[in-house]
Formats: sequence, C-alpha cells, structure tokens
Amino acid sequence: MKFSTLRKAVPLLMTGSCLVLGGCVSGDGPRGELVRNQASLIVNDDKPHNLPYCLVPLSKTVLAVAEANQPRLRGNLSNHHSRPGVRFGIGDVVSVTLFEAAAGGLFFPLDNSSRQGNFLTLPVQRVDSNGNISIPYAGQIKASGRTVVEIQSAIVSALSSRALDPQAVVTLTEQHADLISVLGEVGAPTRIAASASGERVLDAVSRAGGLKGPGQESWLMLERSGSVQVVPFEALVRQPENNIEVQAQDTLYVFREPQTFLAFGAVSRQGQMAFESWRLTLSEALGKAGGLVDQQAEPAWVYLYRAESREVAEDVAPGCKVGNGPFVPVVYQADLRDPSGYFLTSQFPMRNKDVVFVANSRNVEATKLMTFVRDLNSTIQSPLQTGVEYQTLKQLVQGTASSTVLTTTTAASH
Repeated sequence: MKFSTLRKAVPLLMTGSCLVLGGCVSGDGPRGELVRNQASLIVNDDKPHNLPYCLVPLSKTVLAVAEANQPRLRGNLSNHHSRPGVRFGIGDVVSVTLFEAAAGGLFFPLDNSSRQGNFLTLPVQRVDSNGNISIPYAGQIKASGRTVVEIQSAIVSALSSRALDPQAVVTLTEQHADLISVLGEVGAPTRIAASASGERVLDAVSRAGGLKGPGQESWLMLERSGSVQVVPFEALVRQPENNIEVQAQDTLYVFREPQTFLAFGAVSRQGQMAFESWRLTLSEALGKAGGLVDQQAEPAWVYLYRAESREVAEDVAPGCKVGNGPFVPVVYQADLRDPSGYFLTSQFPMRNKDVVFVANSRNVEATKLMTFVRDLNSTIQSPLQTGVEYQTLKQLVQGTASSTVLTTTTAASH
C-alpha cells in the first residue's frame, strides 16, 4: 500500500470510529442529550454501575414545592403556639408564704400583738427527688410539673379545713429544672431560665452573648422533645415567622457552615463557590460562575444535580420511583432559550452542596471532532513533507530500522 493511499484512508477510518464510539472527543461533562436520554425511573439491571435519577424540568409546580420545603421552624415543632408557663422541677428552690384571714386560727394565736400581719413566710426549700415540697399541717405537696398557681391551689386546698380562710403565695427563688440550653458559636454558651412571659429564639441567643460568626454562614439547630429542626440563622431575622417562642428544656445549637455549590461545564468559572449570603437562586449561582460561555454552552441544557428527600421527589415527579432509600437523585433542567426560564431560575433556591452543570451545544461537539480530524490529518502528512518513504516509516514503527537507516534517513532529509 502506498503511503499516499494510507494517508487518505486513515482519517476516514478514525472519523468513523469516533462517530460510532463517541470516545475521541473530550468534553467537560456529559452531553446534554445524554442527561435527558439516560434519565430513568426504573433501575437498569443491565447496567448495575449506573445510578438512576429523575429528570425534572423547572416549572411553577417545582417552584411551589421548593418554597414549601424551605428550612423553617414554625409549624415543624410541637406546641409552637402554646405558652405553658414555667413549671417547677426537681432541684428548684421555692419560697412559700401563708396567710390567714384573722388571728386565732391555725398559725396566729389571739394574744400575739407583736406580729406585723397574719402571714408566715416559711424557710426556702428545694423540690425534693420525689417532686414534693413540705408545708406545715398540709404535709407533702406535689410541686414538680406544676405551675405557681397550681401549687398555691394545692396548698390552700390542704389547709382549708384547719386554717381560717387560708391563702398561699409561692415564689420560685432559684430555677434549676426549666432551663434552656444555648450552645455552639455564641458569645457565652450557657443555660438560661425559661421566662413565663415568653421569649423567642433570637432573645435566647442574645442572652447567650449573640453570634460569634457572620450571620450568612451560621445555622441554628433547635431540639425539642426529640424533634430536631435546622435553619439558616438569617432566616430567623428575615422571616420573622421562624423566630418562634422557646420553651423549657429546649436546646439551641448555633454552628457555622458556609454554604457552597459546584459549577462545571460550559461556564466561565468552574469549581467550588461560596453562597456568600444566606439564600441564593440558580440565576445568581450562574452569575457567580461567570455566566454561560457564548461559543460553547447550550442554554437549553442547564442542569442542577441534587439529592432530594423521597417526599419532595414524589411531589416534583409523581412517577419517580428510583431506589428504595430516603433520598432520590434528581436532576433539574432549566431551559434558558425559553424567556420564562430566566424567571424560573431567578426564583429556584439553591441548596448547600448543589452541583450545576451546563452542557456543550451540539455545534461545539462537531467542532471538536473536526479539529481532531484536522490535527490527525496534519500528523499523517508530516512524514511526506520531510521525504520519508512509507517503508521506512513502517520499519521505524516496527522497531526494525537499523542505525544505518536512521543515519541515511536523516541525511536524506537534509
């Protein structure tokens, strides 16, 4: 075979192989049509190495579901509307003052003219391990789990048959049971007493010295009765409905975790980027990544990769039955060729660790292929321009050319 014939045949063979195998042209990620074509609602048993996912185009329905599932405190914790008041607990220190309507009763004899009034203040005492306090002539009175009014009523009821129209005033001197713990990235982590007047989350954090770090990088975790909710700290400030009332035994934990996302594909700037705010939309994320590259990107193939809870996945894609775990891989698609796509991406909220990928256009893939073929053809033509014969080239490739041939070839080239 003449070398000239080989020169003409190889580009055609290589071009055909690249078109069939799709392996000769490199890219920054999957082609846009593959993201759509490989989206599956059923696990493919023939390709167990593949991770199935659901493809969901952005729409008004998707926006509504996303907004409804934003992190929030209000409505997600038990008794968020109630204000049960301060209840006494084991270890609390209590002061009790007893009153009678007139002298000559149980506590005040008729001949005692030196007293200031018909009342008696008992020594302070702690609520014992059984939850009781001791009242003379009334015995053990249950205090644990009760409010001030409930304890006073119990004392009066126990003394009513022996004292003259008795009354009681109960005061919580030291509170050790109904406390609220404020921990983490605050000025002075502490345990504060629950207030009967009602305090909100921001009040409790303020009493603990306030935030130590930037608000947009801080999160608040509230644990109540075994239920845990986490929200961005600035959601408490910018969305007042999240600033709910704290209750006794609540635990507030403030921690710092800057939110980030990853951007790949046909964008001007790739890699990990910080939100730098408490909330970011998909449009703003694309802007942080420098926007789409005009000569490379396909605006209709903007994808956001996210692991959604199964409940959310079923809301945005009712037919999505991928896997059996609590989370479902979901790929959201934004079409920026559609003018309404910009409104959708401007309202779609990003989440921490989201991945944004912008696919190349088909024209870019074709251009890459043609560039590859041109470079290959230039490589094949180079030996002809230097005067090397096909047989010599073949010997060089097979490793059989002698040093003499190499010397002769070099001399001939000059």
